[in-house]
Amino acid sequence: MKDTALTKTHISLGAKMVPFAGYNMPVSYEGVNIEHETVRKALGVFDVSHMGEFLISGPNALDLIQKVSSNDATKLTIGKAQYSCLPNEEGGIVDDLIIYQIKEETYLLVVNASNIDKDWNHISKYNENIGAEMRNISEDYSLLAIQGPKAVEAMQSLSSHDLAEIKFYNFIVGDFAGIAHVIISATGYTGSGGFEIYCKNSEVEQIWNKVLEAGDNFGIKPIGLAARDTLRLEMGYCLYGNDIDDTTSPLEAGLGWVTKFTKKFVNSEALAKQKEEGVSRKLIAFEMEEKAIPRHDYEIIDGEQNTIGKVTSGTMSPSMGKGIGLGYVNSSYAKLGEKIHVQIRKKTIPATVVKPPFYKS
Repeated sequence: MKDTALTKTHISLGAKMVPFAGYNMPVSYEGVNIEHETVRKALGVFDVSHMGEFLISGPNALDLIQKVSSNDATKLTIGKAQYSCLPNEEGGIVDDLIIYQIKEETYLLVVNASNIDKDWNHISKYNENIGAEMRNISEDYSLLAIQGPKAVEAMQSLSSHDLAEIKFYNFIVGDFAGIAHVIISATGYTGSGGFEIYCKNSEVEQIWNKVLEAGDNFGIKPIGLAARDTLRLEMGYCLYGNDIDDTTSPLEAGLGWVTKFTKKFVNSEALAKQKEEGVSRKLIAFEMEEKAIPRHDYEIIDGEQNTIGKVTSGTMSPSMGKGIGLGYVNSSYAKLGEKIHVQIRKKTIPATVVKPPFYKS
């Protein structure tokens, strides 16, 4: 099991550590509900250094990215980021990722920790005929997520740049917490605003300490992966391995908005046909009508006790105090307002299909 550069720091802060995607990671410090509320109302800092980073560069870099990703990377310019996915050859998803254009011919791909090797091998396979320069820098870089409505105000003292000027899914390379060149990106996985900071492993402890110091008067706390999961689920964001995987099509998963058929990419012809013909199942968001918690793999059934799908993610929403979830159902049951049921042990609990996000600030 791998450590991040901050593992000892988390242990010294009393974090509960668990294995996650091959890394020893903090799942919580004070408890998921307290940490969740801290991010929604103030700000928190996450160590998400387990994420993978690939540099794709050279004159053929864009050609490679266009081939392996579903979104249209020609829309990127220096300083912009883009959410996308890597389709596989069978109609599923290798991974979802964020693509940053760093320089004219240099792109940073940020991938899920559990998929680093799989993604690298998949992209490398297509690069054999394209010839872009590829570097896996995952082991050398750390990533902090500073999330919450007070993030801009609390962190402004750490940078000479106007952090409020960095728009959503934009970034700068600049000074932060005494380090001259880090990526300050207005991205995140919580729906409460804030930044993600990419830096070298040797720099992250200094940045972590200064972030906690600068945020002290604003109520900052270190946040674990458990709250990261409840925060993302309240926004209806997909988690790879739960809501999307090698068997789920981007169109089934509601990712048609990052699947652009203005170009050819891996399996694009089959996906275009699927779009034309329609999908037989869809990922839905649903709210429980009674006090109950839906969990991964619970069956979703109709009013006549027929199984129509499965829960992929579920929790008791800390912000709303009700059970919420995502799951795949037969397309005829995916309409907003549709009444469904979730099989929880021996009971069938009613739920309603809703439009995400569940949490509206």
